[in-house]
Amino acid sequence: MIKSFISLNINSLPEKEIVAIILYTSLFLMIVAISLIVFFYFSRKKIIQKELEKKDLILQYQKEQLHAIIVTQEEERKRIAQDLHDDISSKLNIVSLNSHLLTSPGLTENETIEITENIINLTTKALENSRKIAHNLLPPVFEKFGLNAGVEELCEEFESSKKVKTHYTNEIDFDDKDLDRHLHIFRILQELMNNSLRHGKATEIWIAFKNNNATNTCNYKDNGIGFDSTNLGNQKGLGMKNIDSRISFLNGSIDFKSEIGKGIEVDFTF
Repeated sequence: MIKSFISLNINSLPEKEIVAIILYTSLFLMIVAISLIVFFYFSRKKIIQKELEKKDLILQYQKEQLHAIIVTQEEERKRIAQDLHDDISSKLNIVSLNSHLLTSPGLTENETIEITENIINLTTKALENSRKIAHNLLPPVFEKFGLNAGVEELCEEFESSKKVKTHYTNEIDFDDKDLDRHLHIFRILQELMNNSLRHGKATEIWIAFKNNNATNTCNYKDNGIGFDSTNLGNQKGLGMKNIDSRISFLNGSIDFKSEIGKGIEVDFTF
């Protein structure tokens, strides 16, 4: 019935009007098709642009991390070189001078004993300092017994200063095969603890390793003076960049929380 009605209406129209309707309809469909093509083209272009911008940001972030690692390594090399020069080299020079004095003619027995004692004392101090430098590079306890023992010793060392009290708990069974990755965790804690003592003026530090929903986490807190964590400038220091770089190597995440006068809390995964 409807088909016969449409057919009747079309048949009743002049041929020119039918052609015009077909042309206008075709033109409309062409415009719609072109609009869709243009829309999808620019949408796709926008998506590609965003993906490129995202990749650029990732590359920039990786460059900043690499730069932070290189700067940190250079600073560490300078510190070690300075320690070797100031502590070891200077003491060995004095040992050398004292050794030459022993060959001097006319030395009394007391002078010989005094020079010998000086040589022994200086040699002992040089050995102690060389052990400290080696310990800072890679603690023997960490290398032999793993992360848990390394952190325990780290806490004991900080407590020996009588300036800070540490509270350490661990609920994770660390695999000794992952020492390379665990060293990053150790260095992160070392950096945080140094910051708490040096900058935060903290008197208490809490460290807790836990496994939450198959994810290894570390919660770090202190009772120091804190800082404004909303100010990004406070999170862009060399130490913080070094921590971010290590977190990246661990494929983890990190979250800083702090307020002035309320200490700092850090949660990171690994």
